[in-house]
Amino acid sequence: MSTLDGSIANVALPTMSQELSAPIHLIQWVLTAYLLTICATLPIMGKLSDLLGRTRVYLFGFLLFAFGSALCGMSHTLGFLIFSRIVQALGAACLMSNSQAIVAETFAKGDRGRALGIIGTVVSLGSLTGPGIGGILVDRFGWPTIFWINVPIGALAFLAGLVFLPKDSGRKREPFDYAGSGLFIVGMTAFLYILSNAQDWGWASAAVLAGGAGSLAVFACFYLWERRVRYPMLDFTLYRIPAFAVGNLTALLVFAANFFTTVMLPFYLQNVLGLTPESTGYFMMVYPITMAVVAPMSGFLSDKMGSKLLTTLGLAVTIGGFLCLTTVSANENRIALVSFLVLFGLGSGLFQSPNNASIMGAVPLPKLGSAGGLNALARNVGMVLGTSVSVSIYATGLRHYGGGAATPDPQAMISALHVVFWAGLAVCLLALSVSLRRLKL
Repeated sequence: MSTLDGSIANVALPTMSQELSAPIHLIQWVLTAYLLTICATLPIMGKLSDLLGRTRVYLFGFLLFAFGSALCGMSHTLGFLIFSRIVQALGAACLMSNSQAIVAETFAKGDRGRALGIIGTVVSLGSLTGPGIGGILVDRFGWPTIFWINVPIGALAFLAGLVFLPKDSGRKREPFDYAGSGLFIVGMTAFLYILSNAQDWGWASAAVLAGGAGSLAVFACFYLWERRVRYPMLDFTLYRIPAFAVGNLTALLVFAANFFTTVMLPFYLQNVLGLTPESTGYFMMVYPITMAVVAPMSGFLSDKMGSKLLTTLGLAVTIGGFLCLTTVSANENRIALVSFLVLFGLGSGLFQSPNNASIMGAVPLPKLGSAGGLNALARNVGMVLGTSVSVSIYATGLRHYGGGAATPDPQAMISALHVVFWAGLAVCLLALSVSLRRLKL
């Protein structure tokens, strides 16, 4: 549900804008508020699950997500809809921070990689089906139904969890770090808000420079506070575990690189090749379908042979995919293009399940909730970074190759896209150089 709702609202934005009488630059907050809230609260929900119990927080997440979805469905103003999306995102953070932790603890004695691989498949299917399901619901029943559909699913998931999920042993008698949590929320929200708007405001503008400096100052205060408090919200000692630190940094870079393609390929398919939005959707499905097939198999293999070779191989395949995209033209063969997207799905499927198994297998069982929250945070921050940086590079490239024309020609678009894909390749190479450190562990 949490990954599905990250993409299902995209197709409804034009309809929401019209029916709520809200301009596009404001209706975008339906997406932005959801993402910012998740990123700002993931580590906090992970810490709470270590204190209160992972299953308890996970099940509460279903209830909160369903409640927020109902509020979204009842919204008649943009302000209330954004507030409802924040409530929904808090539930999503409970789910995202605990799903891997519950699986990792349950399969601590074996098959952890395969189990996490199945989780990866579910995540891919959620992202894959979101736009399609959303388009059907909006077209036939109206935009509120994309949120109402979550209510019965959330209720059933809560009841199933009561029956099937492992019972929590008890609560830790440990105070919660309210000050640290507040500093993290302020710092992360400010940082991602500045990053999301940097292209519109200008990367060298006073607002971006001052906001960036301010968010970094808050993060510095947060770090100093966490180092001195007895029971910190974010346990920085986790990053002293090499496999955990390498896995999280690599995941952040990989998701940033992959979003160079996720964000930019629709521009290429529609504006250069002239495909319809429906055909573009079919092409974009190739990536997650391939990943959904490969992820469980790579997870199974990681249980047998470890994660080092598989993660390296996955990154090498992704680099091959970027190399192929740097050669695309205005008359690209459709079969060749599908094969390029298969490479990205294969690379991600080979990398993610073993990488997640390596991260979750490196931390002590009592800290699995915190580890799961930080792992999910790395993914989400990577997505925001990839989106913001790729859009900025593309816009700069269009101005350069298009000569400042209001409607650049296809060749200018291709030249700008080539720069974006080369930049994505550079990020992926950086991820590979970080990942190779695990060979020495």
